[in-house]
Amino acid sequence: MTKVEADALPLLRQRSSYKWRAYPEDVLPLFVAETDYPIAPVVAAAVEERLRLSDTGYVASARPVADAFVRFAERRWAWTIDAETVRATTDVSVAIVETLRVLLPPSSGVVIMPPIYPPFFELVTEAGHRVVEVPLADGERLDLDGLEAALAAGARAVLLCNPQNPIGRPHPSEELAALAELADRFGAVVVSDEIHAPLVHPDGDVTPFLAVSDAAARVGVCVTSASKGWNIAGFKCALIVPGSAATSARLDGLSDEVLARTSILGLHASVAAFGTPEGEEWLDGTVAAIVENRHLLRALLHEHLPQVGYREPTAGYLAWLDFRALGWGDDPAERILAEGRVALVPGPTFGAAGRGFARLNLACSPDVLTEAVERIAALR
Repeated sequence: MTKVEADALPLLRQRSSYKWRAYPEDVLPLFVAETDYPIAPVVAAAVEERLRLSDTGYVASARPVADAFVRFAERRWAWTIDAETVRATTDVSVAIVETLRVLLPPSSGVVIMPPIYPPFFELVTEAGHRVVEVPLADGERLDLDGLEAALAAGARAVLLCNPQNPIGRPHPSEELAALAELADRFGAVVVSDEIHAPLVHPDGDVTPFLAVSDAAARVGVCVTSASKGWNIAGFKCALIVPGSAATSARLDGLSDEVLARTSILGLHASVAAFGTPEGEEWLDGTVAAIVENRHLLRALLHEHLPQVGYREPTAGYLAWLDFRALGWGDDPAERILAEGRVALVPGPTFGAAGRGFARLNLACSPDVLTEAVERIAALR
């Protein structure tokens, strides 16, 4: 396994993605969840082959990517999935919206657990439902008492993020099992966004929600994608994985357009990512680079910003930074951008629990990460 190296800034600035077009060139963009690593060669080759064949029409079936993901899940997590039940769609956000729409009566209460990926607030309402907030206990653990109270009060679903974004913490299996028992008791659904799960670190432990217990399989749906692990969000392909035959039958209510909107290039890119030894080797090299940067960030903060709280992630490449001791207000990212020219994600967008925090993307070169921390430290 060879560690993947980030591209140099001059090359990165030729990219046209949101990360590299949202701000002027004097800003270091460490905000949106895109990585600075080059695309995996096996993924690039798969897409190039489709282009050579002019194979750019509509997707015929989800089965190729379903089969690849089933094999990946068995190897990485010892999780057995029935490929026949797996659906494909454009991205995880669409998967969440369409799943909530088809499984719940209109205007149902859907629990989210701040601080949480900001679009969760909007995805619930887009699906025609109501947001019910149950903040994480101590900023990281599932508040099982709060979840029980919300379900007892009538919430019909829980929208889970595992591993958790922005904290980068996979939820422990015992917490997930307790959540599954609650949902099963109250007849609720758990939709588990596991898009960051392939990026688990060697000292992390991701348990897919559907694999944690029989109850989880009864109540759960996993939504996931190769987009974060292999940095291919623009290819537009995600998966909807039901935990049981009964839930799969209910998902038959999904519109045919849910599959039809999947990108054929994304499907083949995802097959190469999930389904080849080269794809997994590249993923392992990417995780190795992320782990080095996660430790580098710890050292940089200790040296330059010891007042900033930081719990190292054990999955993904997002760092949740607590600036409250510096007294920079509810939104420290605002000052960091205006004066330090470093773009982070404002903490308050993750909910009230994010006040005084900011999220930093550490999937960049060590040099860029070092300069970003030095710029922020200069503001004190």
